[in-house]
Amino acid sequence: MGDFTTLMARDGHEFQAYLAAPRGKPRGAVVVIQEIFGVNHSVRAAADRYAAQGYTTIAPALFDRVRRGIELGYTAETMQEGIGYMKQVGKDQFLADISAAVNAVKGSGKVGIVGFCWGGAVAYVAACQLPVAAAACYYGASIPKYFDEAPKCPVIYHFGEKDMSIPPAIIEKIRAVHPAGVFHTYPADHAFGNADRAQYDASSAQLALERTLTFFAGFVG
Repeated sequence: MGDFTTLMARDGHEFQAYLAAPRGKPRGAVVVIQEIFGVNHSVRAAADRYAAQGYTTIAPALFDRVRRGIELGYTAETMQEGIGYMKQVGKDQFLADISAAVNAVKGSGKVGIVGFCWGGAVAYVAACQLPVAAAACYYGASIPKYFDEAPKCPVIYHFGEKDMSIPPAIIEKIRAVHPAGVFHTYPADHAFGNADRAQYDASSAQLALERTLTFFAGFVG
């Protein structure tokens, strides 16, 4: 449904972003934030889903800060590779890229943001610092790194009850920092929303998507 376009961040960095347009007049816009595997098939599929619901959707390639065109699969080796790329992209850098993505689509109306895994934590930071109308954070294990900030917009959180990387105590800490957040847990593991991964749980993924769409309908459009 979509295709890649080139954006420029405020610091002059040029990078790619996957842009998917809805059919007809947009109801708003959504920025999709990647896992540590790049803007791969799963991320593009997520963007296409939101575009199909009427949102102009964009997925910035945040790892272009390190190397262009990174798309990884799901093995122990590629996970370590992705972690390596993630560690090379600082908060100011990913915020600059996301800000450029927001500016690229804000002509469609209010902008929501949704992120998965590392992207869930990145979406949390964006909700604290950028002009987004709402955020959806899927299993953002790194959110506690940013507890010095609290979101300035409504946020919905999705967690898997079998996710050993995010035990209930961590979820409660996030709830304590952001008591206004909307929290949901599912009988699933980490990455349950990614149909390309072994942990995918179709029923949990569908329910989380429906809840996110309802949430965005109320705050984005």
